Amino acid sequence: MAIEVRREDRVAVLTINRPDALNALSSALLEELRSELTAIAQDDSVGCLIITGAGEKAFIAGADIAEMATKTPLEARAYAELGQECANLLETMRAPSIAAVNGYALGGGSEIALACDIRLCSENAVFGQPEVDLGIMPGWGATQRLARTTSIGFAKELIFTGRRVKADEALARGIAQHVLPLEELMPKALEMAHAISAKSPVAIAYAKEATNRALAGDLATNYMVEADLFSILFSTEDAKEGLRAFTEKRAPEFKGR
Repeated sequence: MAIEVRREDRVAVLTINRPDALNALSSALLEELRSELTAIAQDDSVGCLIITGAGEKAFIAGADIAEMATKTPLEARAYAELGQECANLLETMRAPSIAAVNGYALGGGSEIALACDIRLCSENAVFGQPEVDLGIMPGWGATQRLARTTSIGFAKELIFTGRRVKADEALARGIAQHVLPLEELMPKALEMAHAISAKSPVAIAYAKEATNRALAGDLATNYMVEADLFSILFSTEDAKEGLRAFTEKRAPEFKGR
């Protein structure tokens, strides 16, 4: 299988399993990824998703260049829309997503990582948008997400030059939240994912929805949305349980409703 999904309690771990091609994403693999992400997004039992690549060299080295070379403009448009759909699923699904970047995250691989809520990377991780070296440009969201994750000037530098960024610079620029030895990457990702999935699913979903608005729309409206979501949570069983458990000095038992 090109994509493997396994479960650890409420944590789903999705692995791109094409190490012979550095986990590059063909159209067929993107369609499989979209299908898996759609299923995960619709599964309320998933509290957090980890996405990673097989092997020790690459998270996702990018799109399948040999396949792209044969595409017509209309086929390229469909390919871009498919990649954007996968990225949008990661960004908008209720459960938070963690990219465990274990090597190269180039082109589409960087774009998939940027669509995740949190990015952890190994010391050998390399990010980049080298599309201009091929006479094309990013098409799966990097022109927007890289600018919003770092700064518009830094995003333009990487996109215009195709320069690659190693783990330490990725951390300094906000692309990655943590850099770890390769052997510690998945344990750290799992530790964080289990911690997130132990929280109230509805509280996490609303917090993600509000935070996603931080770099879009006007500030006044975003504050109103935050207040709306905050107040709605007080009608949930999870909020009642969490507040009661705190006063009773015990661990809460969240039900996701």
